[in-house]
Amino acid sequence: MLTVTGLGRTGFLELLDRAAALKEAKRAGHERAELTGRNIALVFEKDSTRTRCAFEVAAYDQGAHVTYLGPSGSHLGREESVADTARVLGAMFDGIEFRGFAQETVEELARHAGVPVWNGLTDQWHPTQMLADVLTMREHQPGDIERISYCFTGDGRGNMARSLLITGAMLGMDVRIAAPAALSPPESLVRQAERLAQESGARVTVTDDLAVALDGAAFVHTDVWVSMGEADAEWDRRVPLLTPYRVTAEAMAATGRPDTRFMHCLPAVHDTSTALGKRIRERHGLAGAEVTDEVFASPASIVFEQAENRLHTIKAVLVASLGA
Repeated sequence: MLTVTGLGRTGFLELLDRAAALKEAKRAGHERAELTGRNIALVFEKDSTRTRCAFEVAAYDQGAHVTYLGPSGSHLGREESVADTARVLGAMFDGIEFRGFAQETVEELARHAGVPVWNGLTDQWHPTQMLADVLTMREHQPGDIERISYCFTGDGRGNMARSLLITGAMLGMDVRIAAPAALSPPESLVRQAERLAQESGARVTVTDDLAVALDGAAFVHTDVWVSMGEADAEWDRRVPLLTPYRVTAEAMAATGRPDTRFMHCLPAVHDTSTALGKRIRERHGLAGAEVTDEVFASPASIVFEQAENRLHTIKAVLVASLGA
């Protein structure tokens, strides 16, 4: 599972059904371990809370063991090539998760490992997050998945905007991306989404007009404005561009729906309780960045349900790949 389209529409929906069943089994106390004796390597170039914890707990719940290799925990890409590391890990482990920067790294791992490789995040794609996001939206809007409408607002070039655009197009959903022209998704990606939409019946909108993108949306997504690994100076460039696209109470009301829900892959800059939040307040006069605390802490926010669903969907990926 290297990209959001790697499963195809049918495989994606099957994993959602499996995740829902695993979630219910865990809550009811009758989960059955299918990965006893399996060993999984977790390779992280980028630190994480949700991705690491979800993979570890999913593996433990299912009887597997994990080895965590953090940003300084292996020779990957420095003293040893990706291909050589892949061969070593593939000989010792039954599966490998990778979370890092370049999409090419996870693809090279997959070419040489000889075991399943899962993309926990790259600069281009976030496929395990997409499973959690769609499961969460489906839980709040049961029925035909094609009837779900959602808007992403923010940097249209990031892995979340890219992934939400292509996932919605593949599944036949109503997906809107709102971003300033300077931060719009690449044209090649938009064309890919349009091709997928022709096959699935999806409705795809990419615009710099936030009001157009919000109209009628049942879910509003956003993400941090500057990703891990990018220069801190990027905040000075992006804040003026993206402030009109932040999720405020007014933006939520602009959907015209009282039941619109707010979603975020986390971590979020929503107040001044973090070092980053304090710097943004000092430098730019904003309390929060991509979302206000008023929205983040409101009953409309389902971000922590979304975070929990990382566990159940990643567990579904592991069981589908390695289970008996």
